[in-house]
Amino acid sequence: MRTSVLLSRGSAPSEVVEAELDDPRPHEVLVRIEAAGVCHTDLVTRRALGSRPAVLGHEGCGFVERLGTEVDTLEVGDRVVISFASCGGCGQCRAGQPAYCASAAALNNSGRRPDGSPTIRVGGEPVFGAFFGQSSFAAAAVADARSCIRVGDVPPEVAAPLGCGFLTGAGAVLNALRPGPGDRLLVVGGGGVGAAAVLAALSEGAEVVVVEPVAARRDLAAAFGAKAVASLDEPIPPVTHALDTTGRPELIARALGLLAPRGVLVLVGLGPVEATLDVRSLMLRGLQVRGCVEGDAVPAVLIPELVRRHQDGRLPLDRLVTTYPLNEFDRAVADQRAGSVLKPVLLPPR
Repeated sequence: MRTSVLLSRGSAPSEVVEAELDDPRPHEVLVRIEAAGVCHTDLVTRRALGSRPAVLGHEGCGFVERLGTEVDTLEVGDRVVISFASCGGCGQCRAGQPAYCASAAALNNSGRRPDGSPTIRVGGEPVFGAFFGQSSFAAAAVADARSCIRVGDVPPEVAAPLGCGFLTGAGAVLNALRPGPGDRLLVVGGGGVGAAAVLAALSEGAEVVVVEPVAARRDLAAAFGAKAVASLDEPIPPVTHALDTTGRPELIARALGLLAPRGVLVLVGLGPVEATLDVRSLMLRGLQVRGCVEGDAVPAVLIPELVRRHQDGRLPLDRLVTTYPLNEFDRAVADQRAGSVLKPVLLPPR
């Protein structure tokens, strides 16, 4: 079918163009995209691809428009969030850890389906698509039915980031860190992922300290009930849990030093490959450091839970979102980098 897509070519300006979208396979669905969140991973991938034409986007939300012949878990008209792709059959998937799927790279980052077939053509030529099993910077996307989670009547611009960014931050808190009343969580970085983590921890009754250099983001965190400071140089009491969203080695090391004995530090930010940590302190104080991908989430379980918390007022995710037309992707990215918006979400033409 013909549809509009946002075509990226490295650092060149992005543009909305007409494309041919492949028909859904038996296990896939066609989703008419209403909103798609902009995530740091989109920008990292765009850089890595260089001048290769690509349709990115991996936080799509929209209505199911067509069903593959073998799909019996969804119905036409369902509003769904499209999350990351997983095979469902490997050991990690069967153990309830689909973010660590053995086929994750092929399913999410190859630019094609696992069998090598493209999902998007522009001017008759295949382009990098099927990003995170979707490529949702578009008016429509093809996705595996198992990646699509019903979200009911939640506004699409609020629901879309639940596919990755909000899922990562909230999931890291609820699934990996698990703070509760009497605990104190340090969140390093108050962007979209960090803000979702703040809200999740506050909804669990934990005390939260956020380190964020952008004043507007500190003000928002404080309005939610967190203590917000501009840097780790400011006085911070010992914390029982810590979450790094920045990937910066120097901040990771300092966050580790602020942990109380037997504290836990979880890493969700992508940064340099190597970091220097005080291993003796790690051992003598019984500290834990662990990575966390996609919030260690089973999307079909966590996304409905986050929707419930939003609807009952415990997760005011709508306050984190700013919308832009699909063709203003570059402005959205610039505003996010400038710190004037927290979580940009693109709205395709209808």
